[in-house]
Amino acid sequence: MATTLTWLGHASFRVDTPGGKRIYVDPFLNGNPKCPASELEPERVDAILITHGHGDHYGDAIELAGKFGCTVVAPVELADWLQGKGVESVRDPNKGGTVVLDGVKVTLTHAQHSSSTNDGTYAGEPCGLVVELEDGFTLYFAGDTNVFGDMALIARIYGPDVAVLPIGDHYTMGPREAAVALELLGVRRCVPCHYGTFPVLTGTPEQLRELAPGVEVITSEPGEAVEL
Repeated sequence: MATTLTWLGHASFRVDTPGGKRIYVDPFLNGNPKCPASELEPERVDAILITHGHGDHYGDAIELAGKFGCTVVAPVELADWLQGKGVESVRDPNKGGTVVLDGVKVTLTHAQHSSSTNDGTYAGEPCGLVVELEDGFTLYFAGDTNVFGDMALIARIYGPDVAVLPIGDHYTMGPREAAVALELLGVRRCVPCHYGTFPVLTGTPEQLRELAPGVEVITSEPGEAVEL
């Protein structure tokens, strides 16, 4: 079974793994103006991964975890907060830590921005996610970061096959920094995100393609699955 990645708008994704698991990353569905109506009520969630504590990233995690009884992986302070909100099954690594969910390895990496919940609670440091699937295929979800030099270490240690990078600018890096991030990561395939949701997010995939001509920039409409 191939890996499929479905963009749900903004920085939200569904990963369908070779082993048949369905994983949601930063599940901001309700309230996300780019999330299709057909995707607002998932039929199955096997795990949820969250990069940081902003509401447009943890999104529907509390409700989905309660409905499906799935495990949520989040940085330790955010995981504590989620438990306080009633999430029962939580894994709480910190940067450099790896947890294994039924054959899927999830490692937290450095990210460079801010993190707090909608009620103002400090949610720990923001993180990126390296997700190694059952067959060894590896995705890197950068979160809302800007570019930073130690992305070269992510390349050296984890060798991701595909990088999922924000490109919208203003709250994250824009295409110019994302192009440099791709150089540091050494990947040849990129899925851009965190663009077009709101007017202030002005970066576009077309700009990234111009700045990173050696990289396949994979785009799709929200709700459209892409086989990786």
